[in-house]
Amino acid sequence: MAPRGSRPWRALLLLLLLPLLPVPAAGRAGGGCAAEGGPLEPFDALYASGVEAYYSGDFAGAARCMERALRSRRELRAARLRCRRFCRGQVRLVAPGPGAGGDLPFFGSVLRRADCVRRCEEPRLGAASRHRAAEEVRADFQRRVPYSYLQRAYIQLNKLEEAANAAHTFFMANPEHMEIQQDIENYKTTAGKVNLIDHEAKQHMEDYSAGVRHYDKEEYKLAIEFLERALKGYYSEDEDCQIMCEGPQRFEEHEYLDYKAGLYEAVAADHYMQVLACKHDCVRELATRSGRISPIENFLPLHYDYLQFAYYRVGDYVKALECAKSYLLFHPDDEDVLENAGYYEGLLEGTMNSDTIKPRKEAKVLLQRHKLESHLLQVAAAGLGYAYTEPNYWNRYGARQDEHSVPSSISSEPENGPRLSLAKKPMPKLDRELKEGGPLLYSDVKFVYNSQQLNGTQRVLLDNVISEEQCRELHRVASGIMLAGDGYRGKTSPHTPNERFEGATVLKALKYGYEGRVPLKSARLFYDISEKARRIVESYFMLNSTLYFSYTHLVCRTALSGQQERRNDLSHPIHADNCLLDPEANECWKEPPAYTFRDYSALLYMNTDFEGGEFIFTEMDAKTVTASIKPKCGRMISFSSGGENPHGVKAVTKGQRCAVALWFTLDPLYRELERIQADEVIAMLDQEHLGPSEMNINPKDEL
Repeated sequence: MAPRGSRPWRALLLLLLLPLLPVPAAGRAGGGCAAEGGPLEPFDALYASGVEAYYSGDFAGAARCMERALRSRRELRAARLRCRRFCRGQVRLVAPGPGAGGDLPFFGSVLRRADCVRRCEEPRLGAASRHRAAEEVRADFQRRVPYSYLQRAYIQLNKLEEAANAAHTFFMANPEHMEIQQDIENYKTTAGKVNLIDHEAKQHMEDYSAGVRHYDKEEYKLAIEFLERALKGYYSEDEDCQIMCEGPQRFEEHEYLDYKAGLYEAVAADHYMQVLACKHDCVRELATRSGRISPIENFLPLHYDYLQFAYYRVGDYVKALECAKSYLLFHPDDEDVLENAGYYEGLLEGTMNSDTIKPRKEAKVLLQRHKLESHLLQVAAAGLGYAYTEPNYWNRYGARQDEHSVPSSISSEPENGPRLSLAKKPMPKLDRELKEGGPLLYSDVKFVYNSQQLNGTQRVLLDNVISEEQCRELHRVASGIMLAGDGYRGKTSPHTPNERFEGATVLKALKYGYEGRVPLKSARLFYDISEKARRIVESYFMLNSTLYFSYTHLVCRTALSGQQERRNDLSHPIHADNCLLDPEANECWKEPPAYTFRDYSALLYMNTDFEGGEFIFTEMDAKTVTASIKPKCGRMISFSSGGENPHGVKAVTKGQRCAVALWFTLDPLYRELERIQADEVIAMLDQEHLGPSEMNINPKDEL
């Protein structure tokens, strides 16, 4: 999200989310956060004041409040870490004893530690309830939205260097924002600033990246320095992550007025398992770059893999063997590193006993803890009904090609020399033969561009799929049946706060038509044209099996007045339809929550009387645009749904953009349930002689 226009709904929402928080006495003219002192002011209250100051034109106050909100959030985390770490040392948990009352020493120590934490935190933080921010606010900070406000405020204050750093910090977690990338390039030109600062960078991740860069340049001493620093930072961050997981958990499934769980069930299933799952997932958290969906696979073991080879290249065979053995803790059957370890032992033969060289203690301790966590979670899943599936945290196959591929230095090694064990991941392949150019079936449909002309794979652009009159009729139906936030759990602005999203399904249209709330002929038109689109896609891409509907959605995006000035976001961020796009890794991960069963997609446009809203294809970096399409009545773009076709929608800055969105699958198990029900409604209507809409849905001979 980025700030826009005059006083928006978002500023009011943020204030409404904070009804129990005191309003600072400084007033709104100064951003509502001029005074400091006393307990730490909640970051969400400061954020709300900053938003209000921004939209009232007080850019100095907005910048001050946003900076203080970010600082408050960092100080809150630091205070909690300090107190929880202190109380761990002050109050040791006592093991339960046998017999009646044997559990009292244990629960007594739990109570004393809780009291210790409270007494430690209160002088600086005040009451714990002051710092319970709403989910929406936490999500904004996770996405670095305050930095978007800061960038715009600093522009108004003519502080270009600060604006450039704020923009860069925001962009690192929001790489789909092409406009802000252009802003950064402009800052580099106008402010002469080349080295930008990421204020939220994870230091262990920065050191790892620097170490790999030096490795690629064969600067092995520097690579060792940065990779060792990265490891030290990783284990420190892991400890912090473990401690932070001991905070409050959510209990959304329980109504405590009639909650009947016993003591141990409540402690184990309701709270401790959530804490344990959080701690277990620290491995993923520490391996994931800000704003990314998936972690760098095999992240921690990779440190030891690089180090074992780097130490060998500088002649430190003891350290090389130590790091090789550390790596083998995670992958004991890795043939390359097993061979390397044997090679290093041979180099040390006669000088020292290689059996005395052990894997690093911190790696061994972390892995033992991780295995025990996994065991307890699986026990809970089996015995307490706790939903849990163990991810593969150390998967070495398909390792991300982040800043490097397999280093070129390997090729210069003798055949019996050590090697780096990184495995290259092949580019994803479709599990079917790629074809296109089949008949369009309908004489009125006009071919415009194929995949080659659209600079991609499995893409086609067609015109005249429906007529002007059918567009108008469909638009009239849309106005009578669409619901704000339909398909997105009622969220009226699911992709950007600067537009309203509305939608309706084909079954809803037929239901409204049958009830007489919209013309039945018009409602059936929605059903008929979606079937026409399906037949065209199936035929053009020459599929040798039936293409089924996966989801059918009539959607409109409306620009909200007063929120369009200097927009730098997209109407729909760059994504792929059946996998999780990870631009940093140049990958698309075909795993939940993505709709992995979708095979083809299509968008059939209904109008052109709006501004912006161009459909764009990009490379997998989510930045490089490969094709841009201006919607108009009857135009349809169709494409395969995988990572080969990242796409999005540019901001709709004026008017309303409407389309029929269609997703298809080749797997009948994932047929759209509402479509099946709609088919039954159509069959019933035909039996009642209500007939099809007046459009011709019968395919003609090949053109």
